[in-house]
Amino acid sequence: MKKLIINADDFGYSRGVNYGIIDSHQQGVLTSTTFMTNMPGAEHAVELANQNPDLGVGVHLVLTCDRPLLDTHKTIVDANGDFRKLGFYKGAFTIDYEEVYDEWKAQIEKFLSFGLEPTHLDSHHHINSFGDIPEVFLKLAKEYNLPVRNNMDITEDIKTTDSFSYLIETALKDDQSLNELFESNQTVEVMSHPAYLDKKLMDTSSFTYPRIDEVEFLTHPRIIELIDARSDIQLSTFKDI
Repeated sequence: MKKLIINADDFGYSRGVNYGIIDSHQQGVLTSTTFMTNMPGAEHAVELANQNPDLGVGVHLVLTCDRPLLDTHKTIVDANGDFRKLGFYKGAFTIDYEEVYDEWKAQIEKFLSFGLEPTHLDSHHHINSFGDIPEVFLKLAKEYNLPVRNNMDITEDIKTTDSFSYLIETALKDDQSLNELFESNQTVEVMSHPAYLDKKLMDTSSFTYPRIDEVEFLTHPRIIELIDARSDIQLSTFKDI
């Protein structure tokens, strides 16, 4: 049986984001999400995760949004103590990778302190694939024995899906798209960002209105019927790989 993981990034970002993710799970085809432990919606996300045990919840490691959990950093924060923006990492950059390790370990440990069991690791803005950050990311994946998102070169001793797709609208468009998605793959993750718009999201994110469309897409009867009709594809989480 082929396994399809439909993951929503940014769980915990805000209440609007959290509710968009939960509706996409309860009323649609969303199976998985990843949790931002440093964001203001984190406690609310814990409540919702406990109410929805079938939703796989991993850790969305953060290095480019809001503030870190630790206050000892010098190179991964700006003068105000906020995380540096993604643009900082798009050119040549110099940071202390021990700071990344310590911060990300703190984020994983905070997730565990909520009593949740992580299904996998990925990162906000795919920052796990920049510079030498992959070494830190994979070190933590091994340390916690967790699968990871397949958006970088991954060593054989770490679990991941056979393939990773960035765009739900094309990956889940129709039967032909699904056939192409699984043409040479048994396990596939499709990324999404469903959300309802609230002030936190509107004030701090450049990716806003398309998130509402993603909620509609993931809960649309046509998409639900499309996947339900496929006897060769099973909606899954990272626990299933």
